[in-house]
Amino acid sequence: MTRPSRLARYGFADNGARASDLLGPTGLRLWDPEAQAPVGTDAAELLNSLSRAADPNLALRQLHRLVDAAGRAAARGNGGRVTGPGGEIATNEATEALIGALAQDPGLRRRLIAVLGASSALGDHLVANPGDWQVLATGKTGLPPNAEGHLEVESDEPSVPALRRAYRISLLRIAAADLTGGRGLEPTMAALSRLADETLAAAYAIAVAGLPSGTAEPSLAVVAMGKCGGNELNYVSDVDVIFVADSDEDLNAGTIVAARLIEICGMVAWPVDAALRPEGSRGPLVRTLASHEAYYRRWARTWEFQALLKARPAAGDLALGRRWIEDLAPLVWHAAERPEAVSDVRDMRRKIIDNVPPGVADREIKRGPGGLRDIEFAVQLLQLVHGRIDETLRPPGTIPALRALVAGGYVGRDDGETLLRGYRFLRGVEHRLQLQQLRRTHTVPDDPAALRWLAAALGYTALPGRDAVEAFRSDWVGHAAQVRRLHVKLLYQPLLEAVARVPAEALRMTTESAGRRLEVLGFADPAGALRHLQALTGGVTRTSAIQRTLLPMLLQEFADAPEPDRGLLNYRHVSDKLGSTPWYLRLLRDGGPVARRLARVLSLSRYATDLLTRDPEALRLLADDAELLPRSRESLLDGFAAAAERYADDPVKAIAAVRARRRRELFRLACADILSKAGELAPAEPLDVNRIGIALSDVTDATLSAALRVARRAHPGPAGLKFAIIGMGRLGGYEMSYPSDADVLFVYEPAPGTPENESSSASLAIAEQLRKLLTAPAPDPELGIDADLRPEGRQGPLVRSLAAYQQYYARWSRVWEAQALLRARFVSGDHDLGLKFEELADRIRYPEGGLTREQVVEIRRIKARVEVERLPRNADPHTHTKLGRGGLSDVEWAIQLLQLRHAYAEPDLRKTRTLEALDAAVAAKLVDKVDAAAMTAGWTLAAQVRNALTLVRGRPTDQLPRHGVELAGTVMLLGGGDPGEFVDRYLRLTRRSRAAMERVLES
Repeated sequence: MTRPSRLARYGFADNGARASDLLGPTGLRLWDPEAQAPVGTDAAELLNSLSRAADPNLALRQLHRLVDAAGRAAARGNGGRVTGPGGEIATNEATEALIGALAQDPGLRRRLIAVLGASSALGDHLVANPGDWQVLATGKTGLPPNAEGHLEVESDEPSVPALRRAYRISLLRIAAADLTGGRGLEPTMAALSRLADETLAAAYAIAVAGLPSGTAEPSLAVVAMGKCGGNELNYVSDVDVIFVADSDEDLNAGTIVAARLIEICGMVAWPVDAALRPEGSRGPLVRTLASHEAYYRRWARTWEFQALLKARPAAGDLALGRRWIEDLAPLVWHAAERPEAVSDVRDMRRKIIDNVPPGVADREIKRGPGGLRDIEFAVQLLQLVHGRIDETLRPPGTIPALRALVAGGYVGRDDGETLLRGYRFLRGVEHRLQLQQLRRTHTVPDDPAALRWLAAALGYTALPGRDAVEAFRSDWVGHAAQVRRLHVKLLYQPLLEAVARVPAEALRMTTESAGRRLEVLGFADPAGALRHLQALTGGVTRTSAIQRTLLPMLLQEFADAPEPDRGLLNYRHVSDKLGSTPWYLRLLRDGGPVARRLARVLSLSRYATDLLTRDPEALRLLADDAELLPRSRESLLDGFAAAAERYADDPVKAIAAVRARRRRELFRLACADILSKAGELAPAEPLDVNRIGIALSDVTDATLSAALRVARRAHPGPAGLKFAIIGMGRLGGYEMSYPSDADVLFVYEPAPGTPENESSSASLAIAEQLRKLLTAPAPDPELGIDADLRPEGRQGPLVRSLAAYQQYYARWSRVWEAQALLRARFVSGDHDLGLKFEELADRIRYPEGGLTREQVVEIRRIKARVEVERLPRNADPHTHTKLGRGGLSDVEWAIQLLQLRHAYAEPDLRKTRTLEALDAAVAAKLVDKVDAAAMTAGWTLAAQVRNALTLVRGRPTDQLPRHGVELAGTVMLLGGGDPGEFVDRYLRLTRRSRAAMERVLES
């Protein structure tokens, strides 16, 4: 059995069988098959270099072909003898010179072998031109050959063949420098772009020289577009150009030159693509400068302006090319202000992805998701939007533009670095793929052998537990995922659309332009607003730069509110508190709808603004729709209890944690309420006043439950003492509003075997401690605890035992107390005790046989007295939401009277919520459907207005104003419209509600 060749350890396939032939006595004579070893040190060095090539077998085959070709070339001048009698390569000066040079010049050896192992196309060129290997030799200065992309045509009057050879030699130098490291992606792209420029210039000269005799040379500019224009050309790509003539007199000759240039470049290097010109392939090949300007001013679409971002004079009349770019620049930098601009760019990117063949979409590194186009489109859209006033964002290349966006604060540092790494990786893959055959391709192969070559060409080596292909795939998948994520984040951020809507002049934020802008936007105190702007944007810090980006858009949002000055002032306060926090401005810039949502909240709601200034971290909630949904009752109870438990040994700290938790939940609900009505938030269930009432009640329940835990730890009382909190009023009815106190009753059950007074004292201490903890001055909003609905009101004891309640209600209670108990429900504490109280309440609030005639009259009398005595002085009874005509109290009294009269016989009426009880009354045919609809509309609108007024003013009020900014803000919170018409609608609905209430109350 034949022993495996040791050549396999050099990376040659098939155990080196083929390699042995190419390297042995009949080949390059570098390997001794008997000794199974290199023939000397020089041969060992060459073999080591071959082993490090991307494809050692390809490198060896091409080296053998090159030596053979060199020998043939020498033989043609020396009698024609090429090989020896056995077919071996003939020894001659040419082959000895090549092998000797490889031995003596490590730089040449490294460069030539790298090219031969990575590019069969360049290997073919060297075989066809066997003397060209010498251009890779290290010069006398010890430096590698010039690889900057300069074209060295040997003749003073270049021909197409001479230009083709010069192009290939320059390309060979660039590839050799690229493959042997040390240059990086950007120098390689710059060198390829420079080579394209000089090739275009040479082809232009040939084309001009070929003009018919007597034809004057036209004034024609060749403007590079696309990757060439951006100085980021790859190895094989169409070179996009636009031809510009100075005048009509230059058109005919210019068209001849342009057509000939396209023909020459196609023979020399690559196709020239002029399809980016106006009207594309249907339009004339050459247009005058004036014709171009007329087209772009009137007909150009967004993608055409996007393409102009990379325009750069490349050949011909360079001054004309620069003039063309300068003339079109104002149009380019206002293109983003067109209403459809941002969506056009997004739509174009989607179309590109849709047109990728399904079978290769996941292997496309250019057009597919997570590919180069994702990066380019995100960068270009940001350039179009922000480059209008920031000229640092106008470089044509993707990498410099991305760096400028990071430096200017438009893209986060981490995001920018991630995109740069992704871009370099993907372009590196593209370069290696194209270099192999010098063919235009952007698709990663799925053939295992081709993948191994690609991984090796990119420098991947086997790692412990993972081969080179796996390492490449892992990096590729990681980069693609990050690129796609950031593409979506940047291309689809709402901030872009908002900024694009602001005119460029308003974005400049100079003192003069900002002052004019503030006046136009309706700021009442432009000078004061300007001082806020200067404080926020002054200086050269990154924070100031980001503020300068955000504020023009925010000012527009503030201006849509009734008090723009207050919105800006509130923003200043929040920024002063959070401006030095790393995540704050980054969240506004990158956090999707956060900036716009914040502007709306700050400009419309003093209540939410006050909560935010006390808890700036709550701003993060605005980034996620899910965070703006009301929490479930169970999660609130668990969360508040956990907050209290963190400071089990310190009641003050424990209740501070509970109140901070409540503040966060109030901010969540206020923002959800504001944003859902503005269409900024679309929850699965409508976030109407009923759902807000339930959510606020759940938050209050959780607050009371956690506070009771804290109070009981401070005052445990005798063992076995039971204590419960009963919700009354709006809390009991799950109809809490933002200004509502917690109406409660405190009930206890004495500990067995202990004196009654001991349990009573402990229960009173618990209740007093709970009230003290929740109402004490603190940065967090207090929760008022109102126990005035207890027996005997304020004159009665704060806490009673269940037996005492039972005794009182049996002997002393009046009809209004039965009415108050209609909303009683257990909130927190001992569950069994709470249920016992509810059973006791049922006997009082649902009296057998209903009410006597005298009791009905008494309720009507009390209702009339309340209207007269409890309505605040100077209040307008027509627009007072709580006690006014057709408002909350009217509807609730009507429904409660029905419950007191009929709930004993109609169990469905036994509801603590007003509208649920009203629906049950309709089902029981106790209320006409038309009257029920009128009362529902009046009650709902009054509840909405009451909440909105608190959100706008920041403090409780029940009076709807007839005019002014508070009315305008309330109307805007409730969906917008004319404030006068809103008041008319309120009066109309509540008038109908009042009439329906009177019919029910008198029935």
